[in-house]
Amino acid sequence: MMPQKRYIDYKNKDINSCPKVPESIMTASRCEHTAIQMKIDGYLPADLHGHVFMVAPTGTVESGGLPFTDGDSLLCGDGMIYRLDFDCPNEVRLTTRIAKPPDYYADKATRLGSKYEKYRFRNHGIIRFSLSLGIRNQLNTAFLPMKFSQDSQERLLVTYDAGRPYEIDTQTLEVVTSIGTNQEWQSELNGYNAPFPAFLSTAHPAFDAHTQKMFTVNYGRSLANFIDTIPFIYNLEQLPQEIDEFLTALGSFLGMNFLKDIFDLFSQPLQTFLKVYFRLIEKLTNLKIENFVYLISWDGSGALERWKLVLPDGSPVAIDQSMHQIGVTRDYVVLMDTSFTTGLEQVLNNPFPQNKKVETQLRNLLEGAVPPDSILYIVRRADLKAGQFPACDNQEVEVVVKKAVLPLETAHFLVDYDNPKGNITLHAGHICGMNVAEWVRKYDVSAYNPQNPVPSYLYGMENSETDIGRLGRYIINGEIGNVLSSQVISDAECTWGVELFAYPEQDPQTKKPLERLEDIYLCSFGLWKDLMTEFIADRYKNYRNRQVPLAKVLNLANKGIPAYLFRLHTSSKEALAIADRYEFPTGYMALSPQFIPRRNAEKSTDGYIICTVWYENKNEFWLFDANNLSNGPQCKLSHPSLNFALTLHTAWLPSIGNRQASYRINVREDYKELVRAASQKHPDIKDLFEQEVYPNFD
Repeated sequence: MMPQKRYIDYKNKDINSCPKVPESIMTASRCEHTAIQMKIDGYLPADLHGHVFMVAPTGTVESGGLPFTDGDSLLCGDGMIYRLDFDCPNEVRLTTRIAKPPDYYADKATRLGSKYEKYRFRNHGIIRFSLSLGIRNQLNTAFLPMKFSQDSQERLLVTYDAGRPYEIDTQTLEVVTSIGTNQEWQSELNGYNAPFPAFLSTAHPAFDAHTQKMFTVNYGRSLANFIDTIPFIYNLEQLPQEIDEFLTALGSFLGMNFLKDIFDLFSQPLQTFLKVYFRLIEKLTNLKIENFVYLISWDGSGALERWKLVLPDGSPVAIDQSMHQIGVTRDYVVLMDTSFTTGLEQVLNNPFPQNKKVETQLRNLLEGAVPPDSILYIVRRADLKAGQFPACDNQEVEVVVKKAVLPLETAHFLVDYDNPKGNITLHAGHICGMNVAEWVRKYDVSAYNPQNPVPSYLYGMENSETDIGRLGRYIINGEIGNVLSSQVISDAECTWGVELFAYPEQDPQTKKPLERLEDIYLCSFGLWKDLMTEFIADRYKNYRNRQVPLAKVLNLANKGIPAYLFRLHTSSKEALAIADRYEFPTGYMALSPQFIPRRNAEKSTDGYIICTVWYENKNEFWLFDANNLSNGPQCKLSHPSLNFALTLHTAWLPSIGNRQASYRINVREDYKELVRAASQKHPDIKDLFEQEVYPNFD
């Protein structure tokens, strides 16, 4: 473990040297480009090959890009897919396309001023929602490469937490088909007739190259599980003045510390009351919102197969936040209730997106720190025998899970494929004291002086973390669910906001997937004064897992801690340790690392790390030698037309080509019944689909 020795160094920095968050991370263009040639600054290695894919939210059909003028979250918006091609000597070309599933065209056709604007979508937190049409599948989060036995080339999914995954054509970057029909997925909100249902899934499905199976999940959370929600949005578009005034007064009332303490004291009885209230709402509206989790398996060509997951007492698995990531080992599928909230709850927490005064009050009343634990649900693959095929309406099949608890928040994790003696090795990046689903609002003020507003160009950006992040390796028995051993480290330089990772996936000698992970590459967020708001500091002032006192965190943020790219050595035979690191210059941010294997590699780390970098008003791709991060970037790639905001996940493929697989869901058939049901109340929804949606897929 690296010694935590650098606090004193930052303490001695000039108090006026706090770096400015680069403005370029706040802006994104929706312009699509084809094979533009990147400028290369530095040395482009001759053994670099293949194609890197990256996805990032890029605003909406109404916003025309990022940022949003009203300060909405940067994480909301259509996914822009970026592909860097390294298949020609001494040059790199970039192609970009917006992911356009059917709901994209419905969104485009219902913009302000359009024929169908009464059905338009609006931003609610990190999702986009229409009262009549449902929830947008923005496809802006991650990828999954797959190659089934029947495939001549690798296939690629693009994903989103609140929607079905879609397969894209790796050559054209166009979306081709959803995975599964609407009939094969269960909406979080049964009884709500909208053409685009709220399907909650995972942004990180898993592919087992050994057994040729893809795994994902479909889940829902009961209305009684939404303790921090307001369930009257389905009938109101504008708050009556009386409710507006009431919320304002209640916010002020609860803002008084001693009264808030009383409120917190009675929070458990209040939760019980709200659960009864929500049940009444369900009955009055004929809506049914129950806890459920289905584990889904797919063979790349046929119908989806699924199993309903239950606890040992027979009750359904209940997800409090999200299942942002899952993992697959030889004998188990590992699911996690991750530290990231999405779906219907985002709508309920921000029901009136045009009324920022009301949003302020609801946020103050309802938003809190995320739960400080990570809950795991472990499924034995031996129990996944004959499941249900929902396309054929077979009887549901239940599978019992084992439950385990990690005492820190987690948004992303990895598991070793090998699980000797039933013991699962799990690697976790812990985002401590941070709410990824929160963002800087127009009304936020500085944690240092409430008289100072946050710089206006940062509206929509992620808040700062309020404690140092940690990296963990856990050994968990899959048969019992208990944690056998754990090692958790932090580093005073590298682990401030450890979110996104990359890793070698293949043994260069055998050309087979690695069974054990020994090296993981991560980018850290750093610590930024301007992103430390009073709201986020207040929410985490009593943070249970705190390692660095909040006063010290604020002091460190006041001076700034830079972003890092580093390699975590995870071998189970050795102590967990940071083996290599690169400190980005002051005022730089970096995200979205991707490992690219080197041609003729001899060991798994022989390759390159490419990541996104922002500074001032510029954004670039930087390329590092994966074995020597500390040497700095070997080259930097840029282009005058390149303009992306905060980026998310990546993928690498050795080759691309026009899609050959025959699997394809017919869009018209897929939506026919949903459109018919919605058209009973709104007859012109059928015309909307006939004129604006179906022609793009026929």
